[in-house]
Amino acid sequence: MEKVKVSCVSYLNSKPFIFGFEHFTALKNTMQLELDIPSICAQKLIENKVDIGLVPVAILNKMENYQIISDYCIGTNGNVKSVNLYSNVPLNQIREIILDFHSQSSITLTKVLSKFYWKKEFAFINANKNYINNIAGTTAGVVIGDRTFGMENTFEYVYDLSAEWKNFTGLPFVFACWVTNKKNLAPQFLDLFNQALKYGIEHTNEAIAQLSLAADYQNINLHNYLQHCIDYNLNSDKKKAMQKFLQFAKQV
Repeated sequence: MEKVKVSCVSYLNSKPFIFGFEHFTALKNTMQLELDIPSICAQKLIENKVDIGLVPVAILNKMENYQIISDYCIGTNGNVKSVNLYSNVPLNQIREIILDFHSQSSITLTKVLSKFYWKKEFAFINANKNYINNIAGTTAGVVIGDRTFGMENTFEYVYDLSAEWKNFTGLPFVFACWVTNKKNLAPQFLDLFNQALKYGIEHTNEAIAQLSLAADYQNINLHNYLQHCIDYNLNSDKKKAMQKFLQFAKQV
């Protein structure tokens, strides 16, 4: 039987999901897992290179036929710590913002906050590979994911974009959710898929113990980030927040 192809975000925030996929044995023989940055997850799903993707919520406005297949997501309810606007001047002095190419959700969120919350016009610049070096003067930059760890004291000002959204709307935020554009995925597979996600979330402490051995995560408070900053449950408040965000997104 042909395996279901799944593209999952490779960041630290997805490690509990990955732990579930690796340890929930009932799913192993039916799924092919690929690890990508969020924008590539989206691209692969849209181009039918995978069957399921953990994709940036912002791309849903670009998809005609899709189905959210899980009550798990990459979400937060306030500070997320890993989706930030960095600057050496305060917000009211910023003229340009370089936008991280890793995720459409962070790009769109920046534009939504600029227009509807901060009510300020910026020149938006698409990032190149080494764009963080260009954050200087009145040029700010959005940086997301694992690259943000260790950047706390690099710039004078750090604006946590999900905290800004929370201040604006009073709602949590969903960065990515599990989506398919296929109509023929077996219900039995989807059930096992969600059991694997549930297993991973319920065994986050074990995932953290495994991660703590890796050199890349030695200086990160894994418990705080994965158990307090990231909220994996796609509950009614997050679904409401998603709809609100997608409505705003159509206007930027």
